[in-house]
Amino acid sequence: MLISWLHLVSLTVYVGSLAGLWLVLLPALSALHSHEEQVKLLARSLKLYNPLQTASLGILILSGAFQLTALKAAYRELFLRELGMTLAWKLALAFFLVILSTYQSMAVAHRFVRRFEQGESFSPQELQSLTRRLRVSSLAILFLAVATIWLGLRLRGA
Repeated sequence: MLISWLHLVSLTVYVGSLAGLWLVLLPALSALHSHEEQVKLLARSLKLYNPLQTASLGILILSGAFQLTALKAAYRELFLRELGMTLAWKLALAFFLVILSTYQSMAVAHRFVRRFEQGESFSPQELQSLTRRLRVSSLAILFLAVATIWLGLRLRGA
């Protein structure tokens, strides 16, 4: 029961942080007219977003593995026959979700924050490229998250 709640809370934090990045932060950047203010807002926001996204995804993976163990014990020998294909699709989508989330968090956002904290400047083209990569990766991650959630609900019979 506790693991289920932990899974649900971490899922809410993960999807909420992604949606916030895509629906709130990225559009807010265009409302700022100063390039320097855009860079500062993005760096401060991503500094909070990165650990939040990474931690909630890690908790999701671990709590999901614990729940899968309990589900396997409940189904016993019928597990693969009843849930095998759904589980295979969910695990495949989860794999790509983790890869894409890691790319967004480490290769895009963390690099930007580190460069900002070292005092490097960013051209408007660099900022535009960064926000485009964040926007596209967030949308792809949200799509994968929704598909993975749907398959997870099918595993539970909901």
